[in-house]
Amino acid sequence: MKPASLSGLDRRGRRRQQTIDEILDVSIALMEAEGVAALSLSAVARQLGMQPPSLYQYFPSKMAIYDALFKRGAELFRDARREAEAAAATEDPLELDLISVTAWSRWCMENQVLGQLLFWRTVPGFEPSPEAFAPAQDAIQDLQENLRKAVDAGLLHPDAASDEGIALFTSITSGVLSQQLANEPDASFEEGRFTRLLPTVLEMFYQRYTPTRGKK
Repeated sequence: MKPASLSGLDRRGRRRQQTIDEILDVSIALMEAEGVAALSLSAVARQLGMQPPSLYQYFPSKMAIYDALFKRGAELFRDARREAEAAAATEDPLELDLISVTAWSRWCMENQVLGQLLFWRTVPGFEPSPEAFAPAQDAIQDLQENLRKAVDAGLLHPDAASDEGIALFTSITSGVLSQQLANEPDASFEEGRFTRLLPTVLEMFYQRYTPTRGKK
C-alpha cells in the first residue's frame, strides 16, 4: 500500500509519518486476518511492540485509524482510475467508462480490506470525515464528467449524468463487484464469473439512457 509522501517534512516529521504508515499497514494486515470490523488497538500496538497509550499519540481512537485508512484507500482507487484513463489509447467516453470501471474493480479485488471499508459499510458507526471522503467525491466527479462528455457527444441522454444516473451507474457496477467478492474472492479479474459481466452491465446502463430516451 502506498505510504504518504515524506517530502517537505523535517526529520521528526518523517519519523512520525513513517510510524503512522506502519500503524496503518499493520492495521490492514490485522483486518485481513480478523475482519474489517474486528480491528483492535491493543492488537495493533502489540504488533508494533509499543504500549497502547503510545498509539494514542498518533491516533486517538480506532475510528481515527479507520478514517485514515478510508482516506488512503479513496486516494488510491481514485488515482488508479485516473491513471488507467490517462493511459488509454482512446478518447471515446463509453470506452473510457469500461476502462475506468475495470481499473476500479481490479483495485478493489487487489485491496479487498480497503474496498470493504470504502464501499460496503462493514464497520458499525463509522462515518468518514469530510477530509477522508474528499478523494471519493473526486472520483464521483470524474465519473460525472465522463458521462457528460458522452452526453455532449450525443451518445447518452442527459439524464445519464444526473444524480439518478450516477446512482444507477455506481449501484450496478458495485453490485457486480459485491457478487464477485462474496462468491469468488480469490478469482482473478479475468476469470471472475461476475467481473466478466461488467461490459454487459454497462450496455444495460447505456440502453437505459439511450439518446432517444423519452422520444416517441
